Amino acid sequence: MMQDHRFGGLVAVALLGWAGLAQAQEIIVSHGISTFGDLKYPADFAHLDYVNPNAPKGGEVSQSAPGGFDSLNPYSIKGVGAALSTVMHESILAGTADEIGASYCLMCTTIEYPQDRSWVIFNLRDDVKFSDGSAMTAEDVIFSYELLRDKGLSDFRTILGQQIEKAEILEPLKVKFTFKAGFPTRDLPELAGGLPIFSKAQYERDGLDLEEQTLKPYMGTGPYMFDSMDVGRTVIYRRNPDYWGKDLPINIGRHNLDRIRIEYFADSNAAFEAFKAGEFTFRQENSSKFWAEGYKFPAVQSGVVQKKQLRSGVKASNQGFLFNLRKEKFQDPKVRQAIELMFNFEWTNRTLFFGLYSRVNSFWENSWLAATGLPSEAEVALLKPLVDEGLLDATILTEEPVLPNLGGERQLDRASLRKASALLDEAGWEVGTDGLRRNAKGETLDVEFLNDDPQFDRIINPFVENLAALGVNAKVTKVDDAQMELRTRPPRMDFDIVTGHTPTDYFPGSGLMQYFGSETADDSAFNIMGLKNPAVDRLIRVVMEAKTKDELTTATMALDRVMRQARFVVPQWYNNQYWVAYYDMYEYPSEDKMPPYALGVMDFWWVNAEKAAALKASGALK
Repeated sequence: MMQDHRFGGLVAVALLGWAGLAQAQEIIVSHGISTFGDLKYPADFAHLDYVNPNAPKGGEVSQSAPGGFDSLNPYSIKGVGAALSTVMHESILAGTADEIGASYCLMCTTIEYPQDRSWVIFNLRDDVKFSDGSAMTAEDVIFSYELLRDKGLSDFRTILGQQIEKAEILEPLKVKFTFKAGFPTRDLPELAGGLPIFSKAQYERDGLDLEEQTLKPYMGTGPYMFDSMDVGRTVIYRRNPDYWGKDLPINIGRHNLDRIRIEYFADSNAAFEAFKAGEFTFRQENSSKFWAEGYKFPAVQSGVVQKKQLRSGVKASNQGFLFNLRKEKFQDPKVRQAIELMFNFEWTNRTLFFGLYSRVNSFWENSWLAATGLPSEAEVALLKPLVDEGLLDATILTEEPVLPNLGGERQLDRASLRKASALLDEAGWEVGTDGLRRNAKGETLDVEFLNDDPQFDRIINPFVENLAALGVNAKVTKVDDAQMELRTRPPRMDFDIVTGHTPTDYFPGSGLMQYFGSETADDSAFNIMGLKNPAVDRLIRVVMEAKTKDELTTATMALDRVMRQARFVVPQWYNNQYWVAYYDMYEYPSEDKMPPYALGVMDFWWVNAEKAAALKASGALK
């Protein structure tokens, strides 16, 4: 995540010449880098503000995960990667949970870059070790980059190939990334410094292939290493007692747990019952039904299990029902809008969610980047050329941004039904004598919701019933997590509507190309809906080229308006608090010290050993 900071810790200034020219620019040498503005922490900081520097080490945290897994390689579309299977891997730079857009040296001592950020040099530490004790060198850094460039996810490597011209070893502990001319460089030093680092020796020794699933863990340099697994059911990671970076200021008070255990369950009901029985110890609740009605069991009433709401400054996760735009029936935006009108959020929130959620309206909901009201003059300047070229409807210049339908008090809101009916009539889907909508070819308007979460049945079923009243032949198909992965990943992409996420950053950059760009839409594991929109592509470029925070905000708001007008998602809901329940042995910094951008359970929480022993002695934990 990124925030507003100026470059900090300027250590030295040098001159750089290009091809014998007299032109030169400052070379910044620092302990970190940020998108805009100052770094919060100086080079000599003692520890992060939100940690307990004296937090004890020890104990275990255990959580649940849905479905199962059959791979320890999270960098391939083949197989289902185990939860947290990236936890072993570090990158050269590391962020914090109380800043946006700031990255600090972790594996490096300093970072060097010119003002135009056309290249970056990382001066690597000489004490970085992989979990087997072998040294991490510049050779591993370049190997990891080339591996991701050649064998990473197809949409990622397509974009990476446009960004980085070359990566080279200058010295055994010095690497340089040079970026391609013409591609916006604002975020590229942080991108290069954020790539995961693998062990070249282990990769070659174990015959690994980044494109294939495997149950061999990819060794890393991180504070946690793979411990053991019961394939598909349990995976355990343990703290490396010889972790090379444990005494660095950025790591003081962090990585306090000896073990992290993930238990898999077929469905959320089974997981909740297992939590009540003490089979795992920490639960971040995402079900309003469980939160409102489920936490009345004896362990909560006695205080053995703590139930708390903690503040969150994180923007909405952009969860929604995503249309598969590759399907001909969804090409007409009137059809997508008509379907969206049949999701009654007001009734769903009141009847099913106990009024606990808020609607996701924007792709940057719960942040300053969400478009509101009429577009500003600066936004109009970006949008009008796209209108003039016929890429956008002119109403985007004169109307407030598109808002999803709220619905009404009854499950089937009659006003929404009338609007949706008119839209489908206009789109050529007329009601037949059997009550079903058909196009000119006589084909019924069939809509299949793909669902792998039983908790969503109660949400999707009323949606389907409302669509049936509209004349849409809608149904829910229940699948397991493996089938879901197979049907929603390239090359198959065999679905109509699926619940998914369209994540965005506070300071968005090239990630927008992966999630919303046309170039990788056909084979992207991230652009699930297959969005190909020239106006979106143009504005993504403007966002990436923004030089100031104000420019970025304007461009992002304009992009938000365009993506909302495209109607490729039926937005769902979000919660601006963390709902957590845990067995009373965990502690964390006081709530006024908690960082705004992370809950941090596996980062800076710790175990009270006396409380943990008492819980086990009482039989509360298995």
